[in-house]
Amino acid sequence: MPSARADVKVGFACNNRCLFCAQGHKREGCAHVPFEEMLERLKKGRETSDELVLTGGEPTIHPRLLDVIREAKALGYRQIQVQTNGRRLGYGNFVDELVRAGATEFSPALHGSTAQMHDSLTRAPGSFRQTVAGIRNLRARKLPIVTNSVVVRANVPQVPALVELLARLGVDQAQLAFVHPVGTALELFDEVVPRLSDVVEPIREARSIAKSHGLVLVTEAVPLCFLRGMEELAVEDRIPKTTVIDLDGQPFDYSTWRPAEGKSHGPPCELCVEKFRCEGPWREYPDKYGWDEFVPIEGPGADAPERRGFA
Repeated sequence: MPSARADVKVGFACNNRCLFCAQGHKREGCAHVPFEEMLERLKKGRETSDELVLTGGEPTIHPRLLDVIREAKALGYRQIQVQTNGRRLGYGNFVDELVRAGATEFSPALHGSTAQMHDSLTRAPGSFRQTVAGIRNLRARKLPIVTNSVVVRANVPQVPALVELLARLGVDQAQLAFVHPVGTALELFDEVVPRLSDVVEPIREARSIAKSHGLVLVTEAVPLCFLRGMEELAVEDRIPKTTVIDLDGQPFDYSTWRPAEGKSHGPPCELCVEKFRCEGPWREYPDKYGWDEFVPIEGPGADAPERRGFA
């Protein structure tokens, strides 16, 4: 039976102030979900899922995160991932406490190959140093590390160097996620969101670097027409069926929402042989930039709806 994942928000307080934060102003409505409510959310998630990812905001600053992880383990989640900006992982004893509680995997976020770039994007001086230290602590303990790096206008030129750094830090998998223009990223769209066509060559160079190091590299929210010859990077087909429990505490099917509502297809997609496999860009992107950049892929390819899981 395929794995299913529950993405449970622990609250929206965060010690970073990222320019591209998808959560926007949610921190003003809910800093930390109370512990008893967290227990209910864990139980709801367990009804559909055997994997758990704790997200936010920043989970590591939740005052009862260790108790939350212990309860998740007791409920029978076979994998418990902490998705984090990685700053508190710089304290080795805290990493050890997380593991003893039951955390099995970590997903720290690094958004630049230099402190200047990363700290300018997180708007948190010193965050690069702390996150890198956190990744090193995880590696020293031989813990699974799946990093996430949001690709925005400012860091596009640094993408290859960032992947080089992640490889040298010993991460297991690095994800390049094209910025989702919602929340703060939508408010700052012109400053934050690059053109998809501008990320192609940096990703191609990063792919070569990753291969040379044996690093698994994936992309998220980069349509296949921008990944010609490197389509294997697209992670969408590998994302487990995911239920999200967000600010309102109610589960919703993210795996259905993402391709049906979160992303979109336009006129060029109708002529593309990959139209049933590719989810397209985040909906907000063509709302702003249009569809002129999108060039259909021609030739033999996907022409059956089941390629994307539709009946």
